[in-house]
Amino acid sequence: MNNYQSTRPERFSIWSYFFGQSMANSMLSGFLTTYLMLVGLDLGQVAIVMVLVKLWDAVNDTIFGILFDTIHFKSGHQSLPWLRISMFAIPIATIILFQIPGAMGSAGKMLWFVLAYILWDASYTLSDIPIYNLVTRMTVNLDERNTVLSSGRMLALAGTFVTSQMVTFLISENVGLPFSQAALLVALIILITMVPVSFAGRERVKTVTTTQKYSLAGMWHYLRQNVYLRRYYIGFIISGVSLTYAAVDLFVSYYFFGSALVSSLTLVIIAIPMLIFASMMGRILKRVDKFRLFFWGNVGFVGASVLLYLFGRASLPMYLALVAVRAIPMAIVFTLNLTFTPDVVEFGTYTSGVDARGIAFAIQSYAGKLTALAQPLGLFILAAFHWSPIHASSFAVLAHQHITQSSVALQGLWLTATLIPGIGYALALIPYSRYHLNDHDVQLMADVNAGKLDRATAEAQISRHYGGDRT
Repeated sequence: MNNYQSTRPERFSIWSYFFGQSMANSMLSGFLTTYLMLVGLDLGQVAIVMVLVKLWDAVNDTIFGILFDTIHFKSGHQSLPWLRISMFAIPIATIILFQIPGAMGSAGKMLWFVLAYILWDASYTLSDIPIYNLVTRMTVNLDERNTVLSSGRMLALAGTFVTSQMVTFLISENVGLPFSQAALLVALIILITMVPVSFAGRERVKTVTTTQKYSLAGMWHYLRQNVYLRRYYIGFIISGVSLTYAAVDLFVSYYFFGSALVSSLTLVIIAIPMLIFASMMGRILKRVDKFRLFFWGNVGFVGASVLLYLFGRASLPMYLALVAVRAIPMAIVFTLNLTFTPDVVEFGTYTSGVDARGIAFAIQSYAGKLTALAQPLGLFILAAFHWSPIHASSFAVLAHQHITQSSVALQGLWLTATLIPGIGYALALIPYSRYHLNDHDVQLMADVNAGKLDRATAEAQISRHYGGDRT
C-alpha cells in the first residue's frame, strides 16, 4: 500500500457509496417484480414496459455518456458534481417507485410504474458512470484500482445482503410491513451512505491524451475500435439477463419450501463465499490473472446451475446444499464482473489516443441496467406457464388468502429460478473466450496513458500484439 495514491478516507467513502448504490439496485432487481406481482398488475404488460424502458436506456445512457465527457465544471472535477446530484435523486426515485396507490385502477398503476421506473433509471445513470470513473481519477496504480473495486464489490454485495435480508423480513408473512414503508427505510440508508464521497472524494489523475468532443459517428467508431469493450459487455449482458432467479426467489421459497423467509437463509448461504472472496480478492489477483479467474468462475456457475435444476427440489437440505455449491463460482463472478471497464478504458486510450471513458462507463451503466431485463424475462416465462394473478400487499396477506398456483406454473417458476441462469452463463462464455486482455499488459497501457512510461518501452514488454484485435 506504500504506492497507493489515494487516502483511506477516500477509499472508505467510495466503498460507502457502492454500499448505498447497491441497496438501491437491490430494491429494484430483488423486489420490484415481487411488488408489482403483489399489486395485481398484468405480468405480460409489466414485462413489455420493462423491455421498452431498457430500450430507452440505450438513448438515455448514450446521451449522458457524451455529456459526461464534454461538460466541464468550474471546479475541474468530472465525477464528483454528478455524484452529489445522484445522492439525492436515487433515494427520492426509490421511494416514488414503491408508492403506487392501492386505490388506483390498473391503468393508473401502470402509468405510475412507467413514470417512476424511468425516473429511477435516469437517477441511477447519474451515479454509475461517475463512481467508476472516480476510481480511475484517484489513482493510476492498477493494483490499487483492483483493490478498491474488488473491495467496492464486497461492500456492494453487503448492501445487497442487508437490503435483501431486511426487506424480506419486513414484508414476510411473519411481519407483513407494506412495501411502501420498507422502501422509505431503505431510501434513508441509501442517502446516509452516499453522502461521504462528496466530501472525501478526490480527482487527481490527469491523462496525457485529450478528452475529445465527438459525434455519434465518432462514438460508434470508438466502440468498433475497442473490441474488448464489446466482447466483455456482450457476455456480461447475456449472463446478466439470464439471472431470472432474483426476480422470483421469494416465490420459490414460499411455494416450494413453505415460507418466504427461506429466501433469507439462501441469501446468507450466497453471501458467505461472496464476502470471503471479496475480502481476499486483492491478494488473489496478485497471483492469478483477473480475467482467467473470472472465466472459470462462469464455467463453474453453469455446472452448478444444472445440478440445482435436476436435484434441488428433492428437499430443503438438498436445495440449500446446491445453492451453496453454486454460490462459490457466483462469488468469484460477482466480485470481479464490474472491474474490467477501467481495463478496456486503458486499452481504448492506448490504441486510439482518445480518452472516451464517459462512453465506456456509459456502456457499463447501460449493460448493468440491461441486466434488469432478467425481470421481464422471468415474467414472460411465468406468463407462458399460466401463472395466476395475485392481489396482496404482502406475503402475510398471501398466506391468509391461501393463494395457490398450478403444477404447470410451479414448473415454470422452478425453471426460471434454476436452469435459465445456467443457460445464459453458458452462452456468455462464447464472447468471453475471445477476451485477451491481461493485468500485466493493462498496467503498461495505463502507465503510457498517464505519461509515466514511453510507448516503445511498453511495446517491448507487452505480452501480445493487440493491433489485430482492433476490429
